[in-house]
Amino acid sequence: MPLISIVSFLLFLLIPKIDPLKKNIEKFRKYYDYFILIIILFLFYLYLLMLAWNLGARFAMGKFLIPALAALIYYAGILISNAKPNWFIGIRTPWTLSSKSVWEKTHRFGGKLFRAAAIINLAGMIFYNLAFWITIVSVAFTALILLVYSCFEYQKEKSKKA
Repeated sequence: MPLISIVSFLLFLLIPKIDPLKKNIEKFRKYYDYFILIIILFLFYLYLLMLAWNLGARFAMGKFLIPALAALIYYAGILISNAKPNWFIGIRTPWTLSSKSVWEKTHRFGGKLFRAAAIINLAGMIFYNLAFWITIVSVAFTALILLVYSCFEYQKEKSKKA
């Protein structure tokens, strides 16, 4: 896990340097840097849970992971809401990459959906047997909605220009 954390950290540091639209990343760099911190803290927390388990502590791992995962998804929504067009961070569909206004609309909406998915994810604390499915379905549904939404917005924009 420490090796995964180090490699992830280095990869996150590399992304802004190799992105052709690196100037846009600088516009939301504060949010991106906080996201890196949250990912590293999440991985460290996961590592501590694994260490505790391997040292003999027995607990429902999922119940400890649900709030941390919800926080990660929630902050992803914040990051997405503030992301400017780039090639690595955000909802990168052909339509969002082709239009600045479609990018902005999709990411604004996506931020709300990801924050809602995080709150829905917390339902796994109550419905523990369904926690995995609640997380997977809420995030997958969010991604699917955003894929369709970005296409719809692009088609709408394209028809206005025609």
